[in-house]
Amino acid sequence: MKYTADMEKAMQGSHHMGYADYCRKLENRLRVERKRQEEYNKCKHIVADLDSNIHR
Repeated sequence: MKYTADMEKAMQGSHHMGYADYCRKLENRLRVERKRQEEYNKCKHIVADLDSNIHR
């Protein structure tokens, strides 16, 4: 996959590091991926709550 300037900008905005820093250290990758997983889980819970409220 080709890494674009928009992807770099998003990485800087979300995680305060560039793609090169992300790739360079395993610690950085683990921190970013942990944060992504937490955000994903949080969104899943929000959607589940909304679905349960809609179907009442």
